[in-house]
Parts: sequence; structure tokens; C-alpha cells
Amino acid sequence: MTTPKIGTAIPKRRYQLGEFTAVVLGDVESRDGEDYRYVMALVPEGQHEPIFYVSSVRNRSDKEGSHRLRAASAQLTRDMGASDGWSNLDNFCDDALQVARQALGLMDEQPIRLG
Repeated sequence: MTTPKIGTAIPKRRYQLGEFTAVVLGDVESRDGEDYRYVMALVPEGQHEPIFYVSSVRNRSDKEGSHRLRAASAQLTRDMGASDGWSNLDNFCDDALQVARQALGLMDEQPIRLG
């Protein structure tokens, strides 16, 4: 598994996180067979393509939680656990921003919500 393959999606929120813009997408139609609730794509300043993603993916079984939190880059994909809370936009954004800050070495940066 690599980065999400998105056909169409609707932007829900945007954040500035250091030198990155984080765009949160909802109503995601994927081209990779996954059922994404939300996808946060992080794009470095001055570039057009995301280099890091955090996604809420519907769990195939509800034993642990309805959604998995997944971090992905071109080199690595990692599931971060399961929770019913990641079906909620606010909960997803809070946790996805924390994962992105840790993964990208941005713990000193505070996310700023745009627009």
C-alpha cells in the first residue's frame, strides 16, 4: 500500500503547518479500493503534489473501531490504530495534524486553520 489514489473529493478544511499546507478532503471517491472518510494531504510550500497523507479509512470489521488512521508517504504506509472517533471531522483533523507534526518533525509548529 502506498499513498491514496483519489478520483474525486471535496475540500473540507485547510491548515498552515510550518512550510506545509494541509488540505482535508471529504466525500472521497478512491481509485484504490479503499473506503476513505477523510484524507489530509500535506503539500510543501511552493510545490503542487502532496508528500505525506493521513487518512481515515473505514474498517472492514468494527471489532476495534469503525475507522483506521493511516499515515502514508511514497516510502511508507503505517496504520496508527482504530477508533470510532475518526469518522468525525474535528477528531480526525486534531489527530491527523498531530501525526503529521510528529512524522515531519514539526512539533514546534502550531497548525493554523485557514479560511
